[in-house]
Amino acid sequence: MNFSISLTVNGVRREIELDDPRVTLLDLLRERLDLTGAKKGCDRGQCGACTVLVNGRRINSCLALAVSQDGADILTIEGVAHGDQLHPVQAAFIAHDAFQCGFCTPGQVMSGIGLITEGQAGDDPERVREGMSGNLCRCGAYAGITEAVLEAQQTLANSEQRRSA
Repeated sequence: MNFSISLTVNGVRREIELDDPRVTLLDLLRERLDLTGAKKGCDRGQCGACTVLVNGRRINSCLALAVSQDGADILTIEGVAHGDQLHPVQAAFIAHDAFQCGFCTPGQVMSGIGLITEGQAGDDPERVREGMSGNLCRCGAYAGITEAVLEAQQTLANSEQRRSA
């Protein structure tokens, strides 16, 4: 039995036929759509390496069935930059050396974007650390990650103020 789903992935509408209802969103993104930024770390929802935004909210794509995302708007790390213009979270990660080996970086960036978009970042480092606690970094780049999210949150808030002025 085949299942037809329709997704908007990084702004592009995709019609997908699934032959197995057990396919996770992560496997669909990586294996069928060749979007390999989201990583398969633990495959149990414990590390955050597979974080993507679904309808503007952070999820662990390894835990979400693809069929349950029918009609969803999905944003992956491949879709956050605009051409050569990095997203403010990506730029802040570079500026604050918020990565070492880079394996967790796509999930960390997506989680940071989600945290800011959800209005949960604030300006308190502890609040950011708590909000990002579902994303693990084996290299221990947490200080840079926290600084990067705080800077990006401020950058985005300032640009929003300029637009509304």
